[in-house]
Amino acid sequence: MTQSALVVGATGIVGNNLARHLRKRGWQVYGLARRPSSDFAGVLPVAADLLDAASLRTALQGVRPTHVFISSWLRQNTEAENIRINRAMVRNVLEVLSPSGSVRHVALVTGLKHYLGPFEAYGKGALPATPFREEQPRLDIDNFYYAQEDEVFSAAERDGFGWSVHRPHTIIGYAVGNAMNMGVTLAVYATICRKTGRPFLFPGSAVQWNGLTDMTDARLLARHLEWAATTEAARNQAFNIVNGDVFRWSWMWTQLANWFGLQPAPYPGEGIPLERQLADAGPIWAEIAREHRLAEPDLSVVTSAWHTDADLGRPIEVVTDMSKSRKLGFLDYQATDDSFFELFAQLRDARIIP
Repeated sequence: MTQSALVVGATGIVGNNLARHLRKRGWQVYGLARRPSSDFAGVLPVAADLLDAASLRTALQGVRPTHVFISSWLRQNTEAENIRINRAMVRNVLEVLSPSGSVRHVALVTGLKHYLGPFEAYGKGALPATPFREEQPRLDIDNFYYAQEDEVFSAAERDGFGWSVHRPHTIIGYAVGNAMNMGVTLAVYATICRKTGRPFLFPGSAVQWNGLTDMTDARLLARHLEWAATTEAARNQAFNIVNGDVFRWSWMWTQLANWFGLQPAPYPGEGIPLERQLADAGPIWAEIAREHRLAEPDLSVVTSAWHTDADLGRPIEVVTDMSKSRKLGFLDYQATDDSFFELFAQLRDARIIP
């Protein structure tokens, strides 16, 4: 029997890479988004608003997925609104699919804000010790990730499907116009520095510069999602998912600079956030785009400075334990510097950067 996947959020950094991976693996794939892309070979586009149950019901009529992968969220001004909106999106899609009885597994992608807290309280207050482990309890604070998990758990109890929750660290992967995309943001920043002669300056905290950290390649995450969705031992489990290496930004920053032919600026002890560094760079990027005939001249589309600043500005070291997945048989590894380099090459091929 052909396995059929509904990828919710198919144009995002997770969904984009997951949809492509599953197609290569022979799955039938439906890519759901408000404005689904038409350039995914073999992926069947589904256009719907997750907040509009009637829209979803119409769009998903006749779609009977065996597996649902949810990697979609909408940023709101407060965590209370994040909870209301992002919980409703998960609830709506699972309620619309419920009558068909086709779903065997639902995978939900969240992240390390499960341990660090939401953006309103990110990396502040009492935090669990690192490395983060899945058995650590939820923080005593409102968090839309918890609300999304609870919607999956409730629907699983109602409909009898299995579930998995996936908690990546900062994701490196190809996507444009994504709300959380450090790799593309740093590539654009480096390009601007090379064009203008501005210093390529690490924008984050001294703790991040000097401390250990890890990241998650979107392609590795895609393999992890398929593994958990098709492995009985992984049923009804939450998993961390990172590349498997650790590094310090004081080392990685030089590797990124070298790829772009830049000299990294000496770290002054406190970074200048990218939102400030790029505040006047819209016209500069538009000029670069015209000069090199790039695909996207709008700086706000190709960068998410606010999210990169949030990740690189954290006041604590962040390292993630992968023992749970390893013990159950997921042994994949990805070098993080190669993740960056391969993404940069892909961006160049797609004429996102020169």
